[in-house]
Amino acid sequence: MTTIYLKPHKEESLRRFHPWVFSGAIARVVLDASHKSAAPEEGEIVSVRSATNEILGVGHWQIGSIAVRILAFGVETLPLDFWQERVRAAYQVREAIGLIKQDNNTFRLIHGEGDFLPGLIVDIYADTAVIQAHSVGMHVCRNEIASAVLSEVPQVQNVYYKSDDTLPFKAPVKGDRVGWLKEPAAISHQQLEEFWSIENGLEFRIDWLRGQKTGFFIDQRENRALVERYAKDKDVLNMFCYTGGFSLYALRGGAKEVDSVDVSQKAIDLVNINVARNFPNAKNHTAVAADAFEYLSAQKAEGRTYDLIILDPPAFAKHRDAVKNALRGYQRINAKAIEMIRPGGILFTFSCSQAVDKEAFRLAVFSAAAQVGRKVRILHQLHQPQDHPINIYHPEGEYLKGLVLYVE
Repeated sequence: MTTIYLKPHKEESLRRFHPWVFSGAIARVVLDASHKSAAPEEGEIVSVRSATNEILGVGHWQIGSIAVRILAFGVETLPLDFWQERVRAAYQVREAIGLIKQDNNTFRLIHGEGDFLPGLIVDIYADTAVIQAHSVGMHVCRNEIASAVLSEVPQVQNVYYKSDDTLPFKAPVKGDRVGWLKEPAAISHQQLEEFWSIENGLEFRIDWLRGQKTGFFIDQRENRALVERYAKDKDVLNMFCYTGGFSLYALRGGAKEVDSVDVSQKAIDLVNINVARNFPNAKNHTAVAADAFEYLSAQKAEGRTYDLIILDPPAFAKHRDAVKNALRGYQRINAKAIEMIRPGGILFTFSCSQAVDKEAFRLAVFSAAAQVGRKVRILHQLHQPQDHPINIYHPEGEYLKGLVLYVE
């Protein structure tokens, strides 16, 4: 096996079980005899040692500032049952927190570093697992991962692989980035179009083939349930609604009117399908395909107001260089929303940008409140749910931030 030797004193983060080895910490790379190239192959499993030859762990080699993502600490090779053991441990956590039950067959099984498998996402929708690799190493191991999921998760019968948007664009990837790893015995195009999954008793059509991420934003499950608690008799606006998760919970919570807005017409079509499935006689839901800023400006011009507004935008900043512009965007969109909330109304506002920390996000929101001149109080500080755990040794895994505000 190829061995990575670190510079003196650069092993301290690994001793604290942080799973990343940065390229600047590497002193030298010793290739094993089988290599024909001058460097490890991207995705190769390598051994990591300190400058004094202490065994630190094994992980996936990759090109970039993060050179190795550690899979196991204190060993020189992975055990034969490594994937089964890690998937089994992750499933046991989901069982222990009560996610796997009759009215909920939708959950995240593997959440990257949070489940000690950096670069890997696995989401479960009924009997189908959707695997997403964020590193070439996980792509190389995709078949072993699929086999482990099939053997350790009782409800899973099919495995779909969807990494077209998550693998490094220029990486030398062998094999398809998208496709079945374990295909259903017999499934038609129509059946795929009509695939349903259950979250807390509500049914959602999941489009893992063309939808964002793995097809659904599981990370807002608990926050959607909180919206349901606040929705009774309220006029609700769900901005950036995607497939309508917050809208369905608001309708079940007894909202008087719910407006769902998204820039994508395909998303709006799915919202209407999901509403019709769960509330076939609903007359109090309207879905509109529109730009968020333009919609809010138009509604304000007409004097439209709401009792409850949800802002769950896509990541405004996907890297550190974009943070300043992202914060301006959060301030602008929150100011527009706060202007349109009736006295005594509620704002649910979120950021899923990992590059934006929670203090910066809060400052942007309160700058928006001050700009509008409204009195605002925090009712809840929200974050990602239990099946998106944060590795205590990897605080960077905390990405979802949310505030529930009372607006006078």
